[in-house]
Amino acid sequence: MGGFGPPAEINWTGAGHARRESTSLLSRDFTATTITELRHAVAAHVEAAGLTGEPAAGFVLAVHELATNAVRHGGGAGHLHLQRQGDELRCDVVDHGPGTDPTAIRRAGGTEAGGRGLWLADHLADSLILRRRPDGLTATVTIALP
Repeated sequence: MGGFGPPAEINWTGAGHARRESTSLLSRDFTATTITELRHAVAAHVEAAGLTGEPAAGFVLAVHELATNAVRHGGGAGHLHLQRQGDELRCDVVDHGPGTDPTAIRRAGGTEAGGRGLWLADHLADSLILRRRPDGLTATVTIALP
């Protein structure tokens, strides 16, 4: 089933633009028992990268929601990779579950519990990209640094 075009991992910046240098800030496996510790580590690295205040809190919450989804819907565990790419932060959350339908990113209504994680991540970060893989899902959020 070959598709045409660039692989999903390539970040196309357009003609004449240099590829942005990437620096790994945090790379860690997680489970339900380590998710709170992971959130604190992400917050510390985000602040150290220069993102503070409401944008930082929102980005950390977006990452936390993606990690929570990986635990709940992605096989009980996942891997997080936070990196700085030029003037933005990028966080990939990888799981090994069945994934979700990207068109399902909408706010759950009423008072029902759950169903808001992807919607929150989409609204709190500058971008949210969901990529299905044969063995799971990768959710990526980005945010610009000041």
